[in-house]
Amino acid sequence: MSDESNAYWQANLRLILWSLVVWAVVSFGFGIILRPLLKGISVGGTDLGFWFAQQGSILVFLGLIFFYAFRMNKLDREHGVDEQ
Repeated sequence: MSDESNAYWQANLRLILWSLVVWAVVSFGFGIILRPLLKGISVGGTDLGFWFAQQGSILVFLGLIFFYAFRMNKLDREHGVDEQ
């Protein structure tokens, strides 16, 4: 493998890793572990921990999908492997 190819895959894996960390913190952390701490904050008539468990983690996951697609397109262009 060339150095350019290694740099591309390292950047790709770094992006995947950070996306998974954000997803885990939001879904597992805010929705389950930190839920008692978020109980006093009200969002839409319910506490913030419940909101993250029911809706917030899904919205963050959808945001991560669009963020990943945007960043991968940029990464592909930077390394010359885009679909053009």
